[in-house]
Amino acid sequence: MSKILIRGAKVLGGEPQDVLIDGGTIAEVGTGLTAEGAEVVEAEGKVLLPGLVDLHTHLREPGREDSETVLTGTRAAASGGYTTVFAMANTFPVADTAGVVEQVWRLGKEHGYCDVQPIGAVTVGLEGRKLAELGAMHESAAGVTVFSDDGKCVHDAVIMRRSLEYVKAFGGVIAQHAQEPRLTEGAEMNEGVVSAELGLGGWPAVAEESIIARDVLLAEHVGSRVHICHLSTAGSVEIVRWAKSRGIAVTAEVTPHHLLLTDELVRTYNPVYKVNPPLRTERDVMALREALADGTIDIVATDHAPHPHEDKDCEWAAAAMGMVGLETALSVVQETMVETGLLDWAGVADRMSFKPAQIGQATGHGRPVSAGEPANLTLVDTAYRGLVEPAGFASRSRNTPYEGRELPGRVTHTWLRGKATLVDGKLT
Repeated sequence: MSKILIRGAKVLGGEPQDVLIDGGTIAEVGTGLTAEGAEVVEAEGKVLLPGLVDLHTHLREPGREDSETVLTGTRAAASGGYTTVFAMANTFPVADTAGVVEQVWRLGKEHGYCDVQPIGAVTVGLEGRKLAELGAMHESAAGVTVFSDDGKCVHDAVIMRRSLEYVKAFGGVIAQHAQEPRLTEGAEMNEGVVSAELGLGGWPAVAEESIIARDVLLAEHVGSRVHICHLSTAGSVEIVRWAKSRGIAVTAEVTPHHLLLTDELVRTYNPVYKVNPPLRTERDVMALREALADGTIDIVATDHAPHPHEDKDCEWAAAAMGMVGLETALSVVQETMVETGLLDWAGVADRMSFKPAQIGQATGHGRPVSAGEPANLTLVDTAYRGLVEPAGFASRSRNTPYEGRELPGRVTHTWLRGKATLVDGKLT
């Protein structure tokens, strides 16, 4: 593998430095570096980050290859600056056995655009009745450490307790989709003023908050780790803040769309805004931004949820829930967190690389940009502004809520262990 010299990049948004990659490793970081025969990437004015890590991606394979495949999903990830993604278990068949998680893991190895770490299901078939083969999935070649029934809530308290006890033995974590199903039957959007005016079934904040409250108490009782998926309400923020003040081992994520969009958009009845959990109020959005800034919310995760055209281009009631997010996540974070002064680029690296890698135990990812570390890197043109054009997405699906919207920032290069997966904004 040839040498690559990244010249004049602002490492984590700091002073310009040169970064020399030799093979799959960062060989040197400094100023005025030279390397005979190295490929030179002129990066003046651009920000260099560690490769992004997404703890919440839906790759759909096996079973829903009409929405996404491991190949197309990892190409989308590389386009967005990601070097590893955690693939959710709600596939067909469900990733609830060692065989299925190994299949997904091997597909990621085969395609090579980013590392793929499967997330195992908590319960058999995501049915919430019987624990899946947690130990076997952990001991498999995929080495699963994160388990989730995402798309469904582990609503039975006894099952949730048993899963927390089980993964404690090997340092795993349960990632909970917090949604009390009995409080959300028939729900189509956030419960509030807008849902009342539109006559749509409301999804109350308490349906999320009650599960989070229960689960942090269970995690404290068991002495295990729980991670809250796509936290979306101001009340949920306060519960997690309280739990952390007690020393409970809880972490939480927020999606880019919950940092930017509100339930007011549902007035258009455009199904692209139909998502689980639903878009909330402006008050919730502001609370989520503040919580991400102060560390109450640990990470940004995309909840990249691709759907084929026919599942979204229909009436609101029939539309599938979910949005694609891998290729726009960093831009949305730049707009909502960096340009508002809530986070600097070092903070972005922490929330989108360092901490998600730590939570998911992604070896070799979320590492400092320094000599001797794996060359998993992302270069961002932060001065760029442009319209989102889903026709150019690498993802197989186009269900983005940002079509035609101007967003800042553009990933120009992504390197996975020193191998370029994206060069000048184009996949290799």
